[in-house]
Amino acid sequence: MQQETSSLLTEQSNGKSLHLDQLHVGEIIRLMNEEDQTVALSVSRALPSIERAIEQIVSRLENGGKLYYFGAGSSGRIGSLDATECPPTFGVDKELFNAVIAGGQGAMFQAVEDAEDDVEAGKLDAGKRLTDKDVLVGLAASGTTPYVLGAISEAKRMGALTVAIVCNAGTPLGEEADYPIEIEVGPEIIAGSTRLKAGTSQKMVVNMISSTVMIRLGKVYRNLMVNVQATNEKLRNRVVNIVMQAIEVDEGTAQDLVQQANGDARIAILIHKFGLPLEEITERLLACNGHFGNTLRELEQQ
Repeated sequence: MQQETSSLLTEQSNGKSLHLDQLHVGEIIRLMNEEDQTVALSVSRALPSIERAIEQIVSRLENGGKLYYFGAGSSGRIGSLDATECPPTFGVDKELFNAVIAGGQGAMFQAVEDAEDDVEAGKLDAGKRLTDKDVLVGLAASGTTPYVLGAISEAKRMGALTVAIVCNAGTPLGEEADYPIEIEVGPEIIAGSTRLKAGTSQKMVVNMISSTVMIRLGKVYRNLMVNVQATNEKLRNRVVNIVMQAIEVDEGTAQDLVQQANGDARIAILIHKFGLPLEEITERLLACNGHFGNTLRELEQQ
């Protein structure tokens, strides 16, 4: 694998940081900040490919599919973070977003460096988890990680949708995936430390994917996170604030509506707008697969 990765742009030396070890702290962090500012521009150049991938992911999830992030090392941890955050943030089933990291869950907290070299483990992990309805998003800065290549290969064989998020152009992973997303961030200030710009770019892209998918699936109203789950005091207050903003009522009114709705901002908003009982609003939401916008439009048409 050394011969394959040595020519990758992410593995090259960055001419701006050739004397990094001789710089003062302020100079190091300014240089790091300057390089980080280039990441958003790199992501912007990949927006068309990100858009195409998201459209296909939405279609799969609308038809009963699930999303799986596969990665190794830092890439695997980025996928795991997004998969962990989505269910409480958007109030969806915890099985809708999933993450698999090379070396197993223990590799989240302690590096298992050689696990990424196991193609067959990637195939096995994908084969025992995915169906032909699902989506596999493979993350690998290099675009050469054998574990992720094995997973994508098996997912394609099964008929699942495959997406690759890589930080080099023309990589084996990008070529294997149905929808490659290539974020060319260039050399890191520490040569080969792809947890830096490459990792930042991957986090930006998975944020775009999961958030946009959730918006398209009706978990957001206007720009409000109406599907948030009120599981602690902070989130209970957030639900009240969301209701206040959505229907422009005072705090006391919003609290009463939220109480009627058993803490569900969507139901509180719809009760206020249409004056229907809790049971009927709940049934309408279920009939629309929890899509708030579709439920709202159906009620408005009556």
